[in-house]
Amino acid sequence: MRFVALAVVAGATLAAEPARAYVALMAGQTARPLQGRFNNVPVLHSNQPEEVLGPGILVSTAPGSALSAETNQPLANAAYTFNGEFGLHVHHKYNPQDASRMGYGGGRRGELTLATILINPGDYPVTLRFEQGAVRNSFEAPYLPNYLMGVKPLGPRPWNTGPGDATAIQMLRRQLDRRLTDAVVIPPRSRMVLFSTQLPAKGIANGLLRGRSDGPFQMAVVAAQDPRSDAEIVAVLDQGRLAPGRIYLDRLAEIQNRTVFSRVAGVSIGDGYQASLSHDMAQGPLHVPLTSTNRHNFGTGEIQVNPLASRMVDSSLDNVGTYGVRFDLDFALQGAGPHELVFSHPTANGRTFTAFRGSIGIETDEGYREVHVGMRSGESLPLTSLNLQPGQINRLKVSMVYPADATPGHLLSVVPSSQLAQLQQRQRQLEVARAEAAAARRARPAAAPPAIATGQEGGGAPRPAPAPAPRRAEVRPANGTPAAPAAPASRPVSRPRPPQLMPAWIQPLPPMPLINRSPGTADGVLTGAAPANLAPARMSQLLMERYQQAVDAQQVFMKGLMGR
Repeated sequence: MRFVALAVVAGATLAAEPARAYVALMAGQTARPLQGRFNNVPVLHSNQPEEVLGPGILVSTAPGSALSAETNQPLANAAYTFNGEFGLHVHHKYNPQDASRMGYGGGRRGELTLATILINPGDYPVTLRFEQGAVRNSFEAPYLPNYLMGVKPLGPRPWNTGPGDATAIQMLRRQLDRRLTDAVVIPPRSRMVLFSTQLPAKGIANGLLRGRSDGPFQMAVVAAQDPRSDAEIVAVLDQGRLAPGRIYLDRLAEIQNRTVFSRVAGVSIGDGYQASLSHDMAQGPLHVPLTSTNRHNFGTGEIQVNPLASRMVDSSLDNVGTYGVRFDLDFALQGAGPHELVFSHPTANGRTFTAFRGSIGIETDEGYREVHVGMRSGESLPLTSLNLQPGQINRLKVSMVYPADATPGHLLSVVPSSQLAQLQQRQRQLEVARAEAAAARRARPAAAPPAIATGQEGGGAPRPAPAPAPRRAEVRPANGTPAAPAAPASRPVSRPRPPQLMPAWIQPLPPMPLINRSPGTADGVLTGAAPANLAPARMSQLLMERYQQAVDAQQVFMKGLMGR
C-alpha cells in the first residue's frame, strides 16, 4: 500500500499568513519566499523509531508486511522499487530494554548492529555505484556541544559534533568515505549487506549515501543483536518482526491530522533543493526562509518540505525534517558597503535548546569557505562579512546538507553590518540587566524575625510584650487525662516559582541603563539614572524595574507579531 502526502507539495507557497516565528533581526521587516524546487531523487529514510529498543526490522521497501512488537499486528512495508539515482538516510539510537546491556556498574555495554540490506528481486544482476556518503556513530564522532557553539572556520577535518554533522560534511563536500565501497553488484534473486555498524547502548548512528543503479532493487534497514555473520543479519529480515520502539502507533490519528510530527520511515522524493534570487539592498535587508515548515515560515507561507512516495503507517506524512537534503541557494545582490550574512533560528515560546550543529559552505566572488555553526534557539549568528561593491552584481552561494539532530525552520539574512551591531548591543544590554537583577536578588538579605521585647533596652522606653496567643480548649476524657492537642490543619506547601524570563529575540527594547562600577564598590551605578551614593536596596529596586520594563516591552511586541 502506498501513501502519498497530498497536503504538502514540494516548494509550495501557501496563502500569506502572519509570521509565526520570532527573530529579532527581522522585526519590522518582511521575508521573501525562495520559490525553489526539490529534485526527483528518491531517498529511503530510516529514522522511525528513532530510539531502537532491540533487534528487528526498522524499515523495508520490499512488498509485504512485518509484525509490530508493540501490537503483534502486521504493518505494511514502505514498498518502493529504486531504479537509477537514489539516496539513503539512516539515523537511530540504541536504548536497550534489557538493563543488563546498559553497562551499569562498570560492565561492558551491549551492542546492536545496524545494517542496510540490498534486495534484487529480478532475474538479472544489478550494479550500484556510490558517489558520496559516509556512516558514523557517536563514538567515532562524539558530541562536544559546549565547546563548539557559535561560528568557527571549518578545516579539512570535521569538528566532533555528532554523527549527523560528520556524515553531512562528507555530502557537502561530495566525498565518499574511504571505508565505503564505490560499487557493488547484487546477484539475481538475492540479498546482501551493504554496510553495518556496531552501536553500543546509548549510542547513535547516522548514515548518508547517494548513488545510482543500472536496474531495479529494494532496500531494508535492520537491527541485529550480536550477529556473527552477514547471514545472521539477513535472517532478521526473514523473521518478519519489526524492532521494538515504535512509540507513535497509538497516535496515528494525530499524525494524520498533523497535530503530531513523528519521525520518517519511508521514501521521500528529493535529496536536493535549489533556488536563485536577485535582490537590491537599497530596497531593504534580505530575509529568506531556509528549511521552513508550516510552523516556521516567517510570514512567507513557503513550506520547504518534500513529500513521501511511501511510508510506514507510524511515519510522518512528509519529510518534515529534511535530514540529508542538500540546499543550494544562489543570490545576486546589488548594494554597497559592509553587510553580514546571518543565520537565525526562531523562538516562539521562550524555550532554549540546541537548534543546529552543522556545517555551511559559502561562496562569493572572493572565494569559497566553510564554517561550523552551533546555534541555540532564538539566536542570530553572523556567518561571514560581505563587502558589496556598488554598480555590479555581487554573487553569493550558500550550501548546506541539513544534518540530523537539528530543528528545521531557519532564517537566512543579508543585512547591513550596522543593523546586526544594533541587535547585538540590545542583546548585551538585556543580558547585563538580567545578570544584575539576578545578582541583586541573590544579595538581598533575608528578613530577620521580629524581636520579642521583655523590658527596657539601652535605656529606651519599654516595649510592650506581645499579646499571648489564645489557648486551645483542652478536651479531657472521662479519666481526666488531657488529650493530645489537635493537629493543625494541613496546608499545601507553597514553592517559589522560578522567574519566567522572556528571551532576547524581540525588538524594540526600551533604553537600558549603562552600568558603571566604581573602584572599591560592590554595586554598580546607573549612569544618568541615580546618584553615586545610591543605596544597594534602592539600586536593586531600580534594576528590577528596568528589567521588568524590558520584559513588558518584549511581551507587548510579541503579542503584536502574533496578531493577538
